[in-house]
Amino acid sequence: MEQKQKLGTKEKVAYGLGAVGKDMVYMLSASYILYYYQDILGVSAVAMGVILLVARVFDAFNDPIMGVVVAKTRTKWGKFRPWLMIGPPFLAIFNLLTFTAFPLQGATKAIVCGLCYIGAGMAYTIVQVAINGLVNRITNDPQAKMNVIAIAQIANQIGQVIIAAVLMPVILHFSSTLGADGAKVADGHGYFMGTLFVCLVTVPMIWFAAWKCREVSVDEPAAVQKKEKKPLGESLKLVVKNDQLVFSVLSTFLACIGIIGRYAVLSYYVIYVVGSYTLIAPVFSVMSFAQMIGNVPLPWLTKKFGKIRVYVVANFLSAAVLILLFFLSKAPNNAVIIVMSAIIGFLGASGSISYSFTCDAVEYGDWKYGIRDDGLAFSIMSFGVKLSQALTGAIAAPLLIAMGYVANQAQAPATVTGINALVNIAPAVMLIIAMLPILFKYRLDEQTMAKITAELTERRAAAEQA
Repeated sequence: MEQKQKLGTKEKVAYGLGAVGKDMVYMLSASYILYYYQDILGVSAVAMGVILLVARVFDAFNDPIMGVVVAKTRTKWGKFRPWLMIGPPFLAIFNLLTFTAFPLQGATKAIVCGLCYIGAGMAYTIVQVAINGLVNRITNDPQAKMNVIAIAQIANQIGQVIIAAVLMPVILHFSSTLGADGAKVADGHGYFMGTLFVCLVTVPMIWFAAWKCREVSVDEPAAVQKKEKKPLGESLKLVVKNDQLVFSVLSTFLACIGIIGRYAVLSYYVIYVVGSYTLIAPVFSVMSFAQMIGNVPLPWLTKKFGKIRVYVVANFLSAAVLILLFFLSKAPNNAVIIVMSAIIGFLGASGSISYSFTCDAVEYGDWKYGIRDDGLAFSIMSFGVKLSQALTGAIAAPLLIAMGYVANQAQAPATVTGINALVNIAPAVMLIIAMLPILFKYRLDEQTMAKITAELTERRAAAEQA
């Protein structure tokens, strides 16, 4: 078996391109699906709510299923690369169907839209689980994995910027509908062509990652293959038994509730607490750009101080900044809001470390229990993230209503304070809680991982000779 410790520039670039492609597809749907279905196709708000809720819950539970499929995949290309070759065409097809204006009406239209959207989500899960899990197979060095994860997170931010800057001009270029002022407005044909543009760009990018990122654990000896072939039920039990994976996923889930929940209501905070519609775009842009910059020193910081320490300190500082922002928001200043948002975004880059925690937990599971369920492990992590999205999406509106929020009106002082607390205090509390599993239960520091990696290498070498 090839035991590769370091990665070449080509492999890093290839993995980064795959991550950019994956995130461009995600941002296509995340940014435009609601407007397209409601304003272009005329799907009712109630139907949209049902479609999005069903799709998110189904998508969350679809992740572990895909993880099991990947765990049972065993080819000369490895476990993950085959799915990076198979998945993109289906992802392109279902995205094109999702942004196709079928000549349907009423419930039939809503059902077809829902099925296409769910299909696109399933195809995206194939690519997401494969590319997230691939990082654990292209190198055996824990620090090298952290470096690749940081590159992938920077690539994800680049993908968001590309979609934000390029997609709407493409959509408008292919649209033929004119507004009241004579200017082009987006229509169904424009969205279809914009989606086709994204598909033509992203499919080769993901395929390039599959081509160049060779898995180090491909040609496994018969003894190791036999050891891995365990019944599905036993694999699931062992994954749950891996307490380090459980604590890693739990921390990610708790942090995502705070972070994703904050993003869900951040616009309300800028409008009604800060009092500026025009500040919405700068706040989101600054946070995204700062998070991208924050990923640049992350490999050095984790190597110098350790992943656990960097993660805990960054979470603590993020919570402190959010609490400070709550008090500063009582007399908001636009410059202060922008600076604080940049700090929050920069510190938020530490969330990338959670992927490295999962990588280490997979190695631990192999070392402790003798099984490597990379796909299942990463799909469970993805399940936690998507479940947090579903939960925050479901409770955000009811919480605002409970605070007395009334749309498009000046809010009562108590409501303004409630929105301020929801955007700053609640995420701070969740980030502090998210630190606890890592701080008190997660034991896979650099010294422990060096020992585990060395012992696994010895075992595999012995198995090859047997």
